[in-house]
Amino acid sequence: MASDWTHLKDEELLKLRICDIPLDLEKSELSDRVIQLYDELDAKKLVFRPQIYLGDEWFSPEGMLAISIPFYLAHPRLKELEQRMMFEVEGGTPVWCQRLLRHEAGHCFDHAYRFSKRRKWREVFGSPDQEYAPETYHPKPYSKSYVSHLDNWYAQAHPDEDFAETFAEWLAPERDWKKRYKGWAGALKKLSYVEELATEVHEKEPIREKGTLPFQASRMKTTLAKYYAKRKKEHETDYPDFYDGDLKRIFNGDPSLSKRDYSAAAFMAKKRKELIDSVAYWTGERKFPIEGLVHKLEKRAENLELRVGRTHADTHLQLSAYLATLVTHYLFTGKFKRRV
Repeated sequence: MASDWTHLKDEELLKLRICDIPLDLEKSELSDRVIQLYDELDAKKLVFRPQIYLGDEWFSPEGMLAISIPFYLAHPRLKELEQRMMFEVEGGTPVWCQRLLRHEAGHCFDHAYRFSKRRKWREVFGSPDQEYAPETYHPKPYSKSYVSHLDNWYAQAHPDEDFAETFAEWLAPERDWKKRYKGWAGALKKLSYVEELATEVHEKEPIREKGTLPFQASRMKTTLAKYYAKRKKEHETDYPDFYDGDLKRIFNGDPSLSKRDYSAAAFMAKKRKELIDSVAYWTGERKFPIEGLVHKLEKRAENLELRVGRTHADTHLQLSAYLATLVTHYLFTGKFKRRV
C-alpha cells in the first residue's frame, strides 16, 4: 500500500483492514521504548528478553515470552485516529508507554520461570487461581500492601497483576523503591521478594514455549471501523439513570429564558472536552465512558429543556464536581475498567 494512506480522512482510513496498513515497529518511535526496556532488564542482570510485537491491545500472552503493543502506537496518524475514536491513547507518551512495557515484562518474568507455581509466591501475592475480574475489582486507595504504579491501584486487581506491578516498580531505574515505600510493610515485602527472585535467576535461561503470537496486527483482517466498533461496545458503561433532579439543581434557570442564550445542553456541548479531561484526570477513569455519560446528560438536559441559571464559571464548577462524583461512585460500586 502506498504511503498516502496517512493522508486519508478518518472515514476513508476506517475502511482499511488492519493487516493492509504497512506498519514497522522497528522503524517507529516504539523501537526506542523497546531498547530502553531491554537496557533496564540488562541493568538488573536479567537475561530473559520478551519478544515485542504489534497486536490489538496491551497484553502478554499466557505462558509466552512476548508483549503485544497496540498497533496504533506504531504511527502518528493511527494515534490521531485512536484519540478521536477513544478520546485518549493508552501508552501514547514515552513515560506511559514505558510503564506499560515494564508491567507486561512483569508478566513475562513469571511466564519465563513459572514463579507463580511456588508456594512462597502464593503466600506473598495470593493464589493466581482466584477469579480474574479486572473490570470489577474494588480497590482500597490507601492500602500500603500494594505498590502504586499504573493508575487506578491496578496492583489490587488480581495476584498476577500485583506481581506484574511490583516487578515494574522494582525495575524502574528512576524509582528508589526502598525509600519510596518506606513504612509500607506489605509493599516492601513484595518488592523484596521480587528482588530475591531476580537474584536467583539472573543468569538462568528462561523457559520458552513455542506458538503463534496471538492477535498480530499483520494478520488482522478486520477493518479499523469494525475494530473500533468492537472496542467502543466493550468500553460502554451503563451509568444509573437517576440524575434528573440533580440536573435541575445544577441548571436552575427559568424555563422562559432564551434557548439560544441559556440552553443547558448547548452549554454542556461547548464545555464537553474540558469536562471530560477534568473528570478523567481526577477520577482516573477512561475518557470514552466519561464522554458517554456527558453525552447522556447533555441529551437529558435537552429533553428537559433546562436553562443555565448561574454564571458560566459556577455552572462549570458544579457540573464538573457532579460528574466526578458520579464516576467515582460508579467506579467503586460497579465496573473498574483496565485492560493490561
